Amino acid sequence: MKDMLRPIYQERASHPDTLAVLMIEKRNQTSPQTDNLDVALLIITKDAEKPFFIKHYEFMDQKAALHVVTEKQLNEWILLGTNRRMIDWVLNGKVLFDRNEYLVGLIDRLNTFPFQERKLKISIEFAKLIRRYMEGKAFFEGKHYLDAYNHIIHSLHHLARLEVIDRGFHPEITVWNQVKHIEPQVYKLYKELVESDEELHKRLELLFLAFDFLIHTKTEIGAAHLINVLAEKDMWFFADLVEHPDVQFYAVDLSVLLEFLIDRDIVGINRVETKGHGIYHRGYFLKKSVDVE
Repeated sequence: MKDMLRPIYQERASHPDTLAVLMIEKRNQTSPQTDNLDVALLIITKDAEKPFFIKHYEFMDQKAALHVVTEKQLNEWILLGTNRRMIDWVLNGKVLFDRNEYLVGLIDRLNTFPFQERKLKISIEFAKLIRRYMEGKAFFEGKHYLDAYNHIIHSLHHLARLEVIDRGFHPEITVWNQVKHIEPQVYKLYKELVESDEELHKRLELLFLAFDFLIHTKTEIGAAHLINVLAEKDMWFFADLVEHPDVQFYAVDLSVLLEFLIDRDIVGINRVETKGHGIYHRGYFLKKSVDVE
């Protein structure tokens, strides 16, 4: 296979911007990891006109895909978890080319999972969890039980990923297999929701009660990154906070996360006068110290 694909990747490997080339072969009859193609080539570059593009090929009844991605795009996928199979590809793909041991360093980073990266990823998952939970609760209160179920399932997935990250691991596609061993309590909640014989609204009612407690216990861990950012200044306006280089990764959920922390008495509000009578800007500040290390 490698020899057949050599003409496809060899010229790119010789380019000075190419950092690494990996080959990922189809493992099973059904293989979403390779989009059901027989093999995928991943080429990581320092820079390119496009952050990511794909080409498809055929040879000797085999199907192949060439994925070319910039280092910046790959790092964003790893951080945000928006293309989770990339971690699997980097850790388990066959190395065909590695300039200056770039992959050695990347794999070491993935395996050690530096604390600051973990803290940011946890806040991303926690912010998504809070939004899904709030939306699910609103649907439940409106007796839209199927919509509530959908949102609470997503909330549980974010909680599961948070638990895995907090233990120093990257969430895999089979995240519930990880959670089963790492945090059985969360795994049990998931099983009860999807497998119980109780009527749906009863299952949801019990789960919301348990979820309220779990979210409370995870608040300081989940909001640690934002809490540290808030501590950098005496007061933040929302527009300034959302432009912070790290906060931008969960900016879409920042507003609901702030309101959650205000309700928990962790964040406070200063009202700043505007030119409009009786209208104030909202300034946010860290109300009380929490242990986030």
